[in-house]
This record gives sequence, structure tokens and C-alpha cells, in this order.
Amino acid sequence: MFVLNKVKKKNICIMGLMGSGKSVIGKDLSKYLNLKFYDTDKEIELKTKKSISSIFKERGESYFRSIEEKICIELLNKDNCVISLGGGSVINKRIRKIIKDNCYSIYLQVKINTLINRLKTSKKRPLLNEGADKVQTLRDLYNYRRKFYEKADCIVNNDDDKLKVLKIIKSELYSYEK
Repeated sequence: MFVLNKVKKKNICIMGLMGSGKSVIGKDLSKYLNLKFYDTDKEIELKTKKSISSIFKERGESYFRSIEEKICIELLNKDNCVISLGGGSVINKRIRKIIKDNCYSIYLQVKINTLINRLKTSKKRPLLNEGADKVQTLRDLYNYRRKFYEKADCIVNNDDDKLKVLKIIKSELYSYEK
């Protein structure tokens, strides 16, 4: 069994662009490791009693980012959790510092075309709003956030098979522990 305090980390966090599979992989990984799972976007929705899209629409992105910062910091300071971070949370310097200090971080890297296929029918992505060029928006987000994502302890491609991705992550965790 993987023991976080053996590697001097409090949590495992999963990051990547929207649609990269953070929630799906995070849930499965937490079950395997017998750790509590948190999805920061779900926690924001629970605490505000509003959808992410509603928050963006009613109050704007900067308001959302301030709520996101508080909730991410609260979760990242817990112990023995797997945390799926919102795709844009890594642009926040305070969040990045806590990730570096407290977490074993995993970046789920996914090709833009795969993301487009996964997100084409989603109505819950405020940054991919109506009329936006989704491909260009995702490329822009990736180009801006990539430098933060690529500082992760583990980078795994998640274009294909979930089980293969989980196997790679488990292997990386155990080799990191030694």
C-alpha cells in the first residue's frame, strides 16, 4: 500500500485541462489507495449552491477564481486525499506553492483533438461558451497553463485506456515511494 507520509507528502493532486479525465482517474485512484476523494469544482458547487457556469455568468471569472483559491487551499491542506483540481487552478501562485509543498502531483496530458471529442456536447464549461472557437480556446488555455502542468511529479498521457493510465500512475507512485 502506498503511504503518503513516507514520501513526505500530504495528498495526491491531479491536474490537467478540462476534459482530461481528472475526476474519473481521481475517483478510481482514491478507491485503489483507500484515500478520500475531492473534486474542487464539485466542492465549489456544493459550498456556493451554484453551478460553475452560473458563477461565471453571474459574477465573472475573477470572482470564481477567488472562491476556487479558498476551496483549493482548504482541500490541499488536508491529509491523505486524492484531489482533482479545476483545470485553471494552477494559474494561482498560492495554489501552486501548496501543491509543490504538500502534494504528489499528477498531470493528465491529453491531445487537443481528444479534448474536443470529449467536450463537444458539454454545456458545463464556461470557458468554452457559445460562439467560441473551442479548438483555439483549448489551445490557448493549454499554451498558457502548460508550464505549470509540466512541473508535476508525474505526467501521464490520458488519451486512451483508463486502466492503462491507472496502472502507469500506480507504478509511478510505488517507484516514487522507494
